[in-house]
Amino acid sequence: MSENLIQQQQELTGLIERHSLQNSTKETAVPSLFFYQHSSITEPAYRVYKPSFCVVVQGLKEILLAQERFEYGPSNYLIASMNLPVIGQIIKASTDSPYLSLKLEFTQNQILEVLNDCDIKVTSKDNAKRALFVGRMESSIQDAVLRLARLLDTPGEIPFLAPLYTREILYRLLQGPYGVELAQIAVEGSSTYRIREAIDHIVRNWDQSFRIEDLADTASMSVSSFHRHFKEVTAMSPIQFQKQLRLQEARRILLAESADAADVAFRVGYESSSQFSREYSRTFGAPPRADIKRLKEKYDQVMND
Repeated sequence: MSENLIQQQQELTGLIERHSLQNSTKETAVPSLFFYQHSSITEPAYRVYKPSFCVVVQGLKEILLAQERFEYGPSNYLIASMNLPVIGQIIKASTDSPYLSLKLEFTQNQILEVLNDCDIKVTSKDNAKRALFVGRMESSIQDAVLRLARLLDTPGEIPFLAPLYTREILYRLLQGPYGVELAQIAVEGSSTYRIREAIDHIVRNWDQSFRIEDLADTASMSVSSFHRHFKEVTAMSPIQFQKQLRLQEARRILLAESADAADVAFRVGYESSSQFSREYSRTFGAPPRADIKRLKEKYDQVMND
């Protein structure tokens, strides 16, 4: 790693430490910018990643998308170009050297604006690619990230400069080795664009049943072509994708409410409570009641330490 990158990371480390709390996620005053600080290895966290650009400045993180594993640390960045159900875990952190990272969420429209304003040419004929990828951090990208984070020390400048720095970050990512993959989400007519629309439909209607034929129709693809492209983008089938969304929501409800597992099963779209319990156990490693009990005990332990 170059000396310049190291210096940039040291300054980012100080900014994240000053503008976040220990063992927390902090939504900053800069729109769509989040800071993370954790002093220990975490439990696997099941969540849906929105389109986002993620940077670790200290520590190490692992992301699982279906059966695929992505690891990134200070020399890398991670991009999720679409809504994706993933499992994330901090795998390197300590009290003396806490895990520190940031996430910048973005939209398809922001990507499209940069493509149009900078006259970046992208063909719509490229095949769909995986919507999660890890790239090697470059000084020019990290410099733009650093200037965005510095705005937290001059909040009066955020309304004017934050959109400019965010656009610069997206511009540099689009110019990088994964620029084509990122651009495809905004190129109307591309297979990636059409799969993104199907993904967005499932995310919006995760508790509703659907016919693969209807989704394929919406994407203007044959059923076999839709299946192939969907799996290429997400590493899972449409049914598996929806199942992950339903189970994550069920777990959230069970943690937040004193709800019966069978009732929650029907609330998230299952017709069979026994099927729900089987799939929940397969995903989270224990039946609903035992899993929630363990999570709450773990939370109480962390709060009392």
